[in-house]
Formats: sequence, C-alpha cells, structure tokens
Amino acid sequence: MNNDHQAKRSHYMQDAVLSATPAGLLTMLYDRLMLDLARAGTAQEVREWAVASENLLHAQEILGELMSSLRTDVWDGADGLMSLYAYVRQGLVEANIGHDRSRTAECAEILEPLRQAWHEAARVGQLRPAGPVGSPEQGESRSLGVLGVG
Repeated sequence: MNNDHQAKRSHYMQDAVLSATPAGLLTMLYDRLMLDLARAGTAQEVREWAVASENLLHAQEILGELMSSLRTDVWDGADGLMSLYAYVRQGLVEANIGHDRSRTAECAEILEPLRQAWHEAARVGQLRPAGPVGSPEQGESRSLGVLGVG
C-alpha cells in the first residue's frame, strides 16, 4: 500500500510541475529548497550525516537550477541575486563538508525572505489581469519574466 501511495504522490507532483506557471515552478523550487535545508538541519542535529548530505546536495542542485534560469540580461537586480545564490551554494558546500548546522541555518535564514517574496510576487501576479508578457502598464510589470525568471 505504501508503494501505491508513493506512486500516486509522485504522479500528482509530476502533474503539478508540468502544469505550473513559471512563477509556480519558482515557488515550488523555493519550497523544496527550504524543506531540504530543514531536513538537513534536523539530520545534522542528530549526526545523521548521510541524510544531511543528501539534502544539502539536493539543495545545491536546486540553487544551480535557480542560477541557470536567472536572466541577467533582463533584470538589473539579477547580478546581485546571482551573487547571493553563489554565496549560499558555497555555504551549503561548507555546511556539508564541515557538518556545520549553524552554516545550514544561516543559508536558510538568507533564503527564507526570498521564498516569501517570490510567493507574494506569484500571488500578486495571479490577481492582475492577463496581458502581453513584458508590456508594463504605467510602469508596472505584469510578468515575473521581467524579474529575470520565466
């Protein structure tokens, strides 16, 4: 029964990812990133280094995806965000190598406000009427694409 439940959950998650908007994908990535960091931190506390490492490595993969999807050519703030992602990714490497729970927590503290901001941006974007991508109205953008994602 457990395998059946896991298969259904996996299928549901695959459908959610395939049907998600760019903003939805971004928030899913951030949610999973924060889950990985929470799991890693818990594992580090009880010295389950293999579990901690698995979660920290997955978090690094997600950061790599965030970095590769960041469009530095369309958003002035993208270079700063790229630097922040690189700093956090290096921090996760150090947290993994050094079995450093405080470094994992520091990375989570840096990323949590970004997760919240992207969720808010996605929510606000859903409330606005649809319009052509990249066609701001009175100085406001209607798409996360102008923020360098999507």
